[in-house]
Amino acid sequence: MKKDQNHGQFLLSCLLVIIGNIIYALAVKLFLLPAGLVTGGTTGIALAIHHGTGCPISLFVLLFNIIMLAAGYMLLGKQFAVTTVVSTFTYPIALELFNRMLGDLVITRDLLLCAVFSGLGIGISLGIVIRAGSSTGGMDIPPLVLNKYAKIPVSVSLYVFDLAILAVQALFNPAESVLYGILLVITYTVMLDKLLLMGTTKTEVKIISRRSAEIREAILHQLDRGVTVLSGETGYLHLETQVVLSVISNRELPKVEKIVRRIDPECFLVVSRVSQVRGRGFSMGKEYR
Repeated sequence: MKKDQNHGQFLLSCLLVIIGNIIYALAVKLFLLPAGLVTGGTTGIALAIHHGTGCPISLFVLLFNIIMLAAGYMLLGKQFAVTTVVSTFTYPIALELFNRMLGDLVITRDLLLCAVFSGLGIGISLGIVIRAGSSTGGMDIPPLVLNKYAKIPVSVSLYVFDLAILAVQALFNPAESVLYGILLVITYTVMLDKLLLMGTTKTEVKIISRRSAEIREAILHQLDRGVTVLSGETGYLHLETQVVLSVISNRELPKVEKIVRRIDPECFLVVSRVSQVRGRGFSMGKEYR
């Protein structure tokens, strides 16, 4: 049963990786290439090589991804290679298919629209692939290798590589295209961050009240949410107090505020947004005793 479940999860991950890479190729074909924008990553290197040699972008991406996949297999292990092999072949194949199917189709020549929508498409595709537990391969691999062997943060080396790739393309592209390319990179970076956090953000509430016991009971029984009671001390009068701590879903915040204010209108309520929560009741099923 467990083996079948793992097999199903693997197939779902592969499907999501394929969908993500198809969206990536479509964004590149419809918005990035027609506008002549510069970008980072493997696509950015391919654009530079294409300008200098005329080598087809999809062919270079395929060859480069295979080389990086082999390097990843040798330096990062078999498991990494298995999760990356789908992306290695899907993106260049999808890009070549769209080139043949769509031909010279141009949706818009407005550089701002092309930068924004290619950034949105690339950000969404990367988010889907990463959330599926995979990698897009290519220029994702060198930062991971440097992180493993030189302890250089992935984000630092990734930005350095992207900056170098943009700098090379700046040599033969108008300054305006380079600026729009920077906007594109910023757009897909922000979109990627938003997508990775989508559905994982929660709300943390801390409540300091003289009626903390009643508030604790109300959250436990009316919202079915876990509660932790912390011991504290007031800063001015040095009186012992209790702090009720609970993590809830974002949509439950108005209910909590209503419950707390009804019990103690004078309580001190602190609301914080947390990016991820793991444990019983969130990443694990609830357990009642």
